[in-house]
Amino acid sequence: MKQTYRLSPSFVFSSDSIVTQQNLTQSKPSFVDLFPSPKKKQRACCQSSQGHFNKHVALFIFGDSFFDSGNNNYIKTTPDFQANFWPYGESYFNHPTGRFSNGRLLPDFIAEFAGLPFIPAYLDPHYHNSGFLYGANFASGGSGALVETDAGLVVDLKTQLQYFSDLEKQYRQNLGDAKANQLLSDAVYLFSCGCNDYSVLLSNNESSRLYERYVEMVIGNLTDVFKEIHAKGGRKIGIGTVPAIGCWPNTRAERPDNTCNEELNIIANQHNHALLHKLQDLGQQLEGFMFANYDISTGITKRMKNPSKYGFKVGDRACCGSGPLRGFFSCGGKRGIREFELCDNPDDYLFFDSLHPSEAAVRQFAELFWNGDSKFTSPYNFKTLFQAVGPQNRRHPVYKLS
Repeated sequence: MKQTYRLSPSFVFSSDSIVTQQNLTQSKPSFVDLFPSPKKKQRACCQSSQGHFNKHVALFIFGDSFFDSGNNNYIKTTPDFQANFWPYGESYFNHPTGRFSNGRLLPDFIAEFAGLPFIPAYLDPHYHNSGFLYGANFASGGSGALVETDAGLVVDLKTQLQYFSDLEKQYRQNLGDAKANQLLSDAVYLFSCGCNDYSVLLSNNESSRLYERYVEMVIGNLTDVFKEIHAKGGRKIGIGTVPAIGCWPNTRAERPDNTCNEELNIIANQHNHALLHKLQDLGQQLEGFMFANYDISTGITKRMKNPSKYGFKVGDRACCGSGPLRGFFSCGGKRGIREFELCDNPDDYLFFDSLHPSEAAVRQFAELFWNGDSKFTSPYNFKTLFQAVGPQNRRHPVYKLS
């Protein structure tokens, strides 16, 4: 059964803190925001930081809308890059949070499994006084590894890394180098990146001759970020494959015959092979470097082809949207198309909207990536990354390049 809705102003999330793209770099939380200046509050914050930093493994999150927990609520952008309106968030939070889901995202589940609270969005002013004791989420819906991807409308990966660098300096200033080094070394760094880079490439009708070079650019930028994090003390990276988005509802709905865009799938596959090889190289080159390359691409494709095997009723249509396969990105009625359809039970669907999996699907992926074997994530799963605390526990696998 489907229900058709029109945009209702009462469902619109509003925020008093909006960051313009022009001053994104300057708008990050300042030292005063992170660690309040009054001496009594500053001592409490620092004591809390020092009391908690060695009792858990922090989680730092980078990437796109698969991981954005609300950063895009606080930048000047368009609704195409936001999810701070109904029906997003309804299944779990009962209100929109900025997550592109009916509920929780992959980092939310990973944090739960690791015994952490929800990791706050870095640009959310409500969390600035927390000191980000358990980590921070820098992800921004629509971003990519390339600065040019959706430029001016998102927080690009380079800026996300700058935010992390600023936070690292605060840790060092308030914890001291020894404790900050331990926090950064024990932490897990989680990435979702690449989908938007390749979607933009295909939308610009670039020649297939440029694909290989384009993949090299994306992998090169990711590699630079990994090396920078390593230079600051980070050792444990989790990053997913780029899914076969050429067969997703949004892509198919925009094609005259509603078929897959195989070019997009080919370039995603090229990216995934190149990424794995680069990660293996880094494992040989960088001291203590560990990674989990989680295969969300295969997980989604299998559920699209055989949804009932995994507990879903629908694998090729979105729960929320309009047009063929509900593939138009109109969920919520704020992205140019005011009318949209919403299914009765999002848990029956692999996709919540035409570009993002449902919470039920994400939970399945999180469980596989947390403690699954090498069929789902290699060479390590997330549980192993979180348990590898201290240099003496770092593992050094032997890689074989295929």
